[in-house]
This record gives sequence, C-alpha cells and structure tokens, in this order.
Amino acid sequence: MIEQLHQYALLMRLHRPIGIFLLLWPTLWALWIAGGGYPDVLVTIVFVLGVILMRSAGCVINDYADRLVDPHVRRTRDRPLAAGRVSTREALTLFVILCLLAFGLVLLMNTLTIMLSLVAVLLAATYPFTKRYTHWPQVYLGAAFGWAIPMAFAAQTGTVPTLAWWLFIANVLWAVAYDTMYAMADREDDLVIGLKSTAILFGKADKAIVAGLHLTVLLLLLWIGQQNNFGSLYHLGLFIAAGLAIYQQWLIKDRIPEKCFKAFLNNHWFGAAIFAGIAAHYYLG
Repeated sequence: MIEQLHQYALLMRLHRPIGIFLLLWPTLWALWIAGGGYPDVLVTIVFVLGVILMRSAGCVINDYADRLVDPHVRRTRDRPLAAGRVSTREALTLFVILCLLAFGLVLLMNTLTIMLSLVAVLLAATYPFTKRYTHWPQVYLGAAFGWAIPMAFAAQTGTVPTLAWWLFIANVLWAVAYDTMYAMADREDDLVIGLKSTAILFGKADKAIVAGLHLTVLLLLLWIGQQNNFGSLYHLGLFIAAGLAIYQQWLIKDRIPEKCFKAFLNNHWFGAAIFAGIAAHYYLG
C-alpha cells in the first residue's frame, strides 16, 4: 500500500514541483494585484491548495494521454504509468479524485469563480491531447496554467476586469516561451514519435522567438505596472526577470537538451522575481 501511494505521488510529479511553481507564481501575481497586496486569507489558501491539486491532476491526465508514447522517450520511459506500475484505471480514478477535491475547495468561493473553475477543469483534461493535433500545445498549456488569473480576480473582487485578461495574455506568452524550451529538450524524440510542438514548428527560429516572447511578456507586465501605479521596486523585479531571460538565452544557445531543460526550470525564478516585485511594491514601496 505504501509503495502504491509512492507511485501515485510520482505520477502526480510531487517530487518535481517545477510545474506547481509555474502555476503558482501567476496565481499569486493575480491574487496580490486583485487584493491590493492584501488578498483574503481564505481565498489565498484555497488557490494555493488548488494549484497543487490541479497541477497534480494535470500530470496524471498527461501521463494517461501519453501512456503509449512515454515508453519510447528516454526522459519519460520510467514514469509509473509508462512502466506499468500504475494501471490506467488507477490513473483515471486518481485524476477524478484530485479534480473533485479541487472543486470542493472552489465551492467555498463565489458563483463566478465556481463557473470559471469548470473551464479550468476542461482545459486541464484536454491539454495533453492537443500535441497530437496541433503545433501549438504550448498556447493551450498557457491558457490552462493562466486560467487561475481570472479566477483569482473573480474570487477576490467578484469581477474579472480587463487588466486581468491582459495579465492572462502575458502568462500565456510566458508559458509558450518556457514550454518551447522544454520541448526543445524533447524535439528529437517528438519528431520520431510524431508529436507536435512549437519547438518543432519554430525550427531554427526557436531561440529568437523565445526571446521575443520574453520581451513581450516583460513589456506587458511593465504596462500592467503602469496601470496600477507600481513603483521602482516592481520595476526592479522586472529587471531581474529580464536578466534571467537573458541567462536562459545563453543556456539554449547551442540547443543542448540538458541545457534547454535547465533553462525551462529557471523560469521558476523568472516568475518569482515578478511576484517579489509586486509584493515589494505593496509592502516596501
């Protein structure tokens, strides 16, 4: 029993929290902006727990969708579902349980947030299948990871202002940037097994496009800061994030898979720097 629970934890990728961080940071951006630096405690707890549950559910359904593909990819062949240590029935049951737990938390929020959460579940459940039909699964991932932004504004303020959607767009573009670097690490395997990604679509222009995406994200965040009258500490956070984006360009310059993956992981700090700038504005500005 203990060993099976361990396999479930591996299936949920709890030992690799990078996905939790990439989902958590934009959620916190939205909560802090919507709450003027002082978001409601219950709302914050619900969203942090929801991030963990939905990211875990996303990993489970992703591995279910890729159960016939993962055994042929070096980096994923030892995942519990691919290796046969967890059955497809167990995986689907776990996915449903995680979604129900997350929905139970959302029921503590207002009606608008509950309605928006239904879209979140749909995005999480369908994202893993997009890589078979389109070269743009990274955009869909960005929407799935960023949907917590309008939900956070809805939970905190009872409405979703235009500013929230601009923050959502910034997150989608950021997700395309970091998940393209992730896909660059898997490009050769994906070409062999017939999966699609922006890394394959962009080809030799991948590095330039990732740089352009990071720049656009930072410009959008700069504009959002101006709309909220954010000061120099927020801009310092953006400056640090820009430095991290430059560092990621250095990592991917030769398209070495291990370094592309390292660049992907570094986006945790990119998101953290932006949140630190937002928090610093409210508490130290």
